[in-house]
Amino acid sequence: MEFNFTEDEIQRYARHILLRELGGAGQARLKSAKVLVVGAGGLGSPLALYLAAAGVGHIGLADADVVELSNLQRQIAHGMSDLGRPKVQSAAEALHRINPLVDVSARQERLDAANVAAWVADYDVICDGTDNFATRFLLADACVAARKTLVSAAVLRFEGQISTFKPHEGGPCYRCLYPAPPPEGLVPACTEAGVLGAVTGVMGTLQATEVLKEITGIGKSLAGYLLVWNALDAEFRKIRLKKDPQCPVCG
Repeated sequence: MEFNFTEDEIQRYARHILLRELGGAGQARLKSAKVLVVGAGGLGSPLALYLAAAGVGHIGLADADVVELSNLQRQIAHGMSDLGRPKVQSAAEALHRINPLVDVSARQERLDAANVAAWVADYDVICDGTDNFATRFLLADACVAARKTLVSAAVLRFEGQISTFKPHEGGPCYRCLYPAPPPEGLVPACTEAGVLGAVTGVMGTLQATEVLKEITGIGKSLAGYLLVWNALDAEFRKIRLKKDPQCPVCG
């Protein structure tokens, strides 16, 4: 494999290239990869920032919202000067401040049944950083249909969870874990229950780590497992997930 790195890239990614498991070949895979980040908020901010810093060649950002003051407690891609601006614009500028070599596409629109297939079609890995069940299930189903790897995380109060879904490789899909959205009002949103800002940072960074592993092929994938973190107790639990043979989406 020809790496074709510039001197700037060699210096920028030197600590990656030094890693025996990753090296120049792994960095070249990152450079050619395309990753879609849906949601530029608490999860999407650290996730996208670390993907850009790592040298992922093309990052897509999708979010319909604008920056509000209450976001700044956890959404570290944005600042006071960004209040009222589209989150995707603010986040795209933050990524380029870290790494101007990365190509960023920003889409300020809400995911729906009409556009979801087009969103995921051009990307290698899809990242769910959204904050509502309707979008989560829509995105997860679209990834199954398009045979795309989905790295999904969620946070609430002091807890977070993350998994990688690759049903096209024989593993479970999102609906094998959650067959249907919960009844409305059963699970409170962060706007109702709150969230410790740093928890979103940890989970978004874990998402970035799993995406980098999927792209480069290093380490053990989280596919088939759910990693749950309780920040108050400082405890991680890794739960085995099984494919549901009766799953209406991937069974």
